[in-house]
Amino acid sequence: MGKFTTLLRATGLAVSVAMPAAAQDADTVLATVNGTDITLGHMIVLQQRLPEQYRNLDDKVLYDGMLDQLIQQTAMQQAVAGDSGKATDLGLENEVRAFLAGEYLSKLGQEPVADAEIEAAYEEQFGDFVGAEEFNASHILVETEDEAKELVTMLEGGADFAELAKEKSTGPSGPNGGALGWFGTGQMVPEFEQAVIALENGAVSAPVKTQFGWHVVKRNESRNTEAPTLDAVRADIENSLRSDAIEAGIAAIMDTAEVSRNEQEIDPSVIRNVELLEK
Repeated sequence: MGKFTTLLRATGLAVSVAMPAAAQDADTVLATVNGTDITLGHMIVLQQRLPEQYRNLDDKVLYDGMLDQLIQQTAMQQAVAGDSGKATDLGLENEVRAFLAGEYLSKLGQEPVADAEIEAAYEEQFGDFVGAEEFNASHILVETEDEAKELVTMLEGGADFAELAKEKSTGPSGPNGGALGWFGTGQMVPEFEQAVIALENGAVSAPVKTQFGWHVVKRNESRNTEAPTLDAVRADIENSLRSDAIEAGIAAIMDTAEVSRNEQEIDPSVIRNVELLEK
């Protein structure tokens, strides 16, 4: 049971386990620690809040591990309950506050999102979508301008670009005929990008110098990117709408809350003074 907490079976805890044969419900008592009951409901709630890797454990392993954990926690809670200081009491208030606030946020986040809302949000985001231009290009990379000029002459004489790239290019795309595939603006060095943009589809450039050497560039095709389909972005849109609903729910609560702040001037550094909790 190392996946949970160290077992305390041998520590002498006063624990009795009850497993009634009748139908079980959330109030079914699974164990009692010094008079405090641990119920099936406690187990179900704990299971819901476990990280996924624990919830995927075998049911028996998960059951035993959670019950042992709740037994240990109950015993430790009892040990400190009668001797808690101000820091513990205030910390407990903070934990309850955070837990209930989390429950409220969880409820907001689980509200269903209508298909009509998703479709409207998609139309608003992508209805006037204008795609960015993308290019498909190939190149032959050589070391000198003279070599590049010679390649241009050969191409003008009818040489095959891909075959020349395989034979002459020193770049990693050479064995693939110089093909670079599709890319958008900003993905290539500026000199290379400008040369591609200036070309017509199917045209070959004059020699182009970059930090990598000299290029002869061929622009194969160009296109505008298309808007993603609704199915491709449905989950993202739904999550965004849920986030908006949560923000709206928080705003609604705050609009109705009566809040007054102490106008007394407080030195912000006082939040680090733990000695105040001992007074």
